[in-house]
Parts: sequence; C-alpha cells; structure tokens
Amino acid sequence: MKRKSVTVTREVQRSPRERAARGKAARKRAPRSAHAEFTASRHRPDPVDTIEKQSATRVQDLVPIRYGRMSESPFRFYRGAAAVMAGDLATTQDSGLRAQLCGDAHMLNFRLLASPERNLLFDINDFDETLPGPWEWDVKRLAASMVIAGRENGFSSRHRATIVRATVRSYREEMRRFAGMRTLDVWYARSDAAQLSALASGRLHKRGRKKLARSLAKARTHDSLQAFGKLTAMIDGERRIAASPPVITPLADLLPDVERRALEETVRGLIRRYGTSLPTDRQYLLRQFTPVDFARKVVGVGSVGTRCWIVLLLGRDGGDPLFLQAKEASESVLAPHVGSSRFATQGERVVAGQRLMQAASDIFLGWERVQGIDDRERDFYVRQLRDWKFVAEPSLMVPRGMQMFGELCGATLARAHARSGDRIAIAAYLGSGDVFDRALATFAERYADQNERDHQALLDAIKDKRVAARAD
Repeated sequence: MKRKSVTVTREVQRSPRERAARGKAARKRAPRSAHAEFTASRHRPDPVDTIEKQSATRVQDLVPIRYGRMSESPFRFYRGAAAVMAGDLATTQDSGLRAQLCGDAHMLNFRLLASPERNLLFDINDFDETLPGPWEWDVKRLAASMVIAGRENGFSSRHRATIVRATVRSYREEMRRFAGMRTLDVWYARSDAAQLSALASGRLHKRGRKKLARSLAKARTHDSLQAFGKLTAMIDGERRIAASPPVITPLADLLPDVERRALEETVRGLIRRYGTSLPTDRQYLLRQFTPVDFARKVVGVGSVGTRCWIVLLLGRDGGDPLFLQAKEASESVLAPHVGSSRFATQGERVVAGQRLMQAASDIFLGWERVQGIDDRERDFYVRQLRDWKFVAEPSLMVPRGMQMFGELCGATLARAHARSGDRIAIAAYLGSGDVFDRALATFAERYADQNERDHQALLDAIKDKRVAARAD
C-alpha cells in the first residue's frame, strides 16, 4: 500500500548570524555604556505614594508590618520597593531585546531549592512580578542589590565595584556560552550542589568552604517534615498549626466561628480545585493528602499584606505531612510599563513564568482563582511551603564570598533569560568586552543613592505619621 506523503511546515527562524547582527544593531538604539546612566525623572512619583497604592488592596491590619520591615534598612526597603524601581527602570535605556523577567531579581531571590528528582539546585525563587520585558531590568535590579548589601556590610567602593562587575561579567559570559549551545542543552542546564562545591573549592578559603557545606546540608533538612515539627503542636490530642502571631495565625484565632468556617471552606476548596492545574500524576499524588488545618502567614517584605495561607495536609497517617502555601497573586509591578499578562489569571502568570525561568519547579506548583468570604475574586498560586530551601545571609558575607555569590546569581539569571529570550542576540549585544559590566557598576551605585533617599522618605513618612509602622 502506497503511503501518503505528509507535508511538515517549520516555522522560519532567523539564522544565528542574523540573530547576532540584530543584537549588535541594538547597540545603536542603546549603547552599552549608556546603561550607566540614572537620573530620577522630574515626573517621578513619590516613592511612599507608590508603596501606599500597593498597600490599598492588602490586608490592612498587616500593612504596618510591611512598613516596619521596610523601614529597618535601605536593603529591606529595596526588597519591598520593586514597584518603585520598575517605574525608574522604565525611564532607562533598553536594547529592545526581551526575555521572561523575574521582575524582582535582587540577590535574596536566588537560593538553594530542591528539584523533583531530589537534587539540590541553585536557582531563582520569587516570581510574583514575572512578565516578559527588557532583560536589562533584571540584571540592573540584581546589580543594585549587590551595592546596597555591600554598603550595609561596610564594603569599600572598590570592593563593591568589583562585586558588581563580577556579577555582570558572569551574566555576560554565561549568556555568550549559551549562545553557542544547542537549544536542548540550554534547557537542561542547571547549577547543582556538586557544581557549587567544585566552584567553592577553587574560590573560597577553608572557612568559606566549610560554611557552604553546612548550608548545603542544612538546606536538605528544610522540608515538610521539618516544618511539621517546627510549626505544629498537639492541640486537644490532634496535630495543629501553632500560633505565632502576627507571623502565623491559625484560622481558629483569626475570625469568629461562622466566618472562620466559611474561610476554611474557601481555602479547602482552593486546594481541592487548584489541583486541576497540575499534571495528572501530580493530581493523583495530591489526592492522597487530606487538609487538616489552616493558618494565615505573613511572608517576605514586599509581599506583606497580600493574602497568604499555609495548609497542613496529612497522607497515610499523622506522621506523613505536606505543607502547602497558597499566596495571593496580584498584577505585576512591571505591567504598567511592559503591558498586561496574556494569561487569564495572575496565578497562572506567576506559575507560567516560574516554570519557564527555573531549571526545575516544585512538583506542587499550580494556581487557582477563588471567591473570598467578602465576595471578591482573587488569584492565588500554590507551592510547597518548604522544599530544601535555603536563603543566603548577606550580612555575614565578606567581599570574596559576596563576589562568588554574585557570580552564581549572574550565571543563573543568564540561564533563565536564555530559555525565553534570544540568547544569541543578547550575547552579541553584550560582546566580549567589559563595557556593560563597568556601566552597571556605575548604575548600581547611582541607584543605591536613590534607594537611600527613598528609604529616608519612608522614615520621614513614619515620623510624620503619614503611614503607620510596627515591628512584628
């Protein structure tokens, strides 16, 4: 029997040479040295107004905690001021080349995480603000965070410049490496614990290597079982989430009985329905766990006041726990500057961006839209509360350690951008020289100056009782 011929159409793509030419041509639109520039626009909104606008839709009794955390230091302010910087970045040079952005790529949003295969990876963690946009924005936010953290540690301007240049050089060189790789090889690329240890062996002193080894070992203990022991207690003969207000407040302590039951059913329904956003095998796994307790959790700095629930689920018995976190997803702070998300819900936006940028994502990562007890619809994304996560402590870093950490962050960000952006064009734009590296070292210092002024503006607003702040 004669076989019918099948015509297969292939999307026509630019050749590597054409893509590289596009990247080099972008230097005319935005010279690499021009990325050093930052001057606040005359029409720049008051930073406290920008933060208050965000706070208007949040849980009002938690908002003072947000301001309290942001007031503690310029770095804590910076972590909570992604919306302020997004507006500033929109006034700076951009090459016209786009990638999926983290949207809040400061240094503490890079950490150790677990892969589904139970390997320990170094990757980006927070995707609340993710959207496609100019790749430079993520690199600039990372670079400025290094300077701000370095200033708080008392590092000299020379040390800070070395750290930023090394961070950006790592991004540039890794992007150039990815430009020459096969597409599947880019997709499979990741940084695991063995690679981190190998890098440390040649870069850190004995004390630094021991500290890294302890961090890797500690990260593996941060899982649902560890959270079970730390966050729960026996209450009336049953294991329940223990109160630690205002950071953790069980629903039983949050609302009167009628409202509490309604909210509990809302969260229970959220967990039940969000499972449809998971692959079928994960849906089957999730159904083997039963929700038994719920609590409100205060998270992060910039996220304080967004609705966040932690849910204790049990599997085969009382010693088989799973902790999930359902976090409210609002419109990205990048949206006013790069356009709205193409996804139907903000939760799906976060999940899609995370899956695209991370080397491997949490097996329980999904999303759902729910109607609250106040009859308002809100979007959420769900993931495990703890799964081998470990966060670096910048205040304990010496210049050598922060430089190595910055290099890891730069390389990781390049890998994330290479998955969605035109890695060949971006690499060609960056080139083999250090023009972009030096420009961002200057930008980062200038933006750190602006961040200190914005932090002082918040302190003044608190002093003048324009906004209320409290410690948690």
